[in-house]
Amino acid sequence: MQKIDSATGSEIRSHEWDGIQELNTPLPRWWLWTFLVTVVWSVAYWVVMPAWPMIGSYTKGVLNWSQRDNVSAELKLTAQARRPIANRLVAALPADIESDPQMLEFALASGRAVFKDNCAPCHGSGAQGFVGYPNLNDDDWLWGGSLGEIEQTIRYGVRNANDKSRFSEMPAFVKLGTLNRTQVADTVEFVLSLSGQAHSADAAGRGSVLFAEHCASCHGEGGQGDRTQGAPNLTDQIWLHGKSRIALTTVISNARNGSMPAWGERLSAADVRALAVYVHSLGGGEPEPGQ
Repeated sequence: MQKIDSATGSEIRSHEWDGIQELNTPLPRWWLWTFLVTVVWSVAYWVVMPAWPMIGSYTKGVLNWSQRDNVSAELKLTAQARRPIANRLVAALPADIESDPQMLEFALASGRAVFKDNCAPCHGSGAQGFVGYPNLNDDDWLWGGSLGEIEQTIRYGVRNANDKSRFSEMPAFVKLGTLNRTQVADTVEFVLSLSGQAHSADAAGRGSVLFAEHCASCHGEGGQGDRTQGAPNLTDQIWLHGKSRIALTTVISNARNGSMPAWGERLSAADVRALAVYVHSLGGGEPEPGQ
């Protein structure tokens, strides 16, 4: 026999838990109608829009709508709109870029976006660099800091398979058997002395002879470096792999020769130029030779 709850008028179900009984309360009609509408909507959506995955494809729907195609079309329109100023940027001389506010604004905006997409994983989102990855905000450059020199480094990279890649090689003096560990320790003391760091004068004296024999051909007799070879300046205190005795000993003993991609193989000429302008603007950019 059906039992009715006197307070609500709903049917009382036959089961109970610890004296608690359940009511069979119907759902509100507005909720049922809303549910039916969503069912109808879902069926209509399956018909007109891409919906069902298939092996190697998916149902296209009556409208054949594709977000991927829409984005591609928008990118093409954007590229077409940018093409005139991008062509001007590629053809421009460095002085022309700096004197043209519109072109400079375009180059900086484009270069910033390209940097975040391609360069930030190594150099940091703020181009501050990390151990082994140069800081692009200072004025310490291995291969030169003018716009043209920066662009060449970006376009062809460093120590990669590209024929025009920047190339230099630090010898692994211990691995090659050129120096023993005692000689490396003396050389480290001399390198420390070049940048005014605490060092052993006696060891540095012995290291100076070794430096002149094995290191000066690249780093210069005074350790100021040589940009034509990508040889670092050892007289400042800007160190790519660290300035501690351990770090210097590791570099001299085993060498560290990192690689940078040839971005000209992956990016358009306009993107490479814009990226060079952006990096040049970060604070350490230098004028073109002869200016």
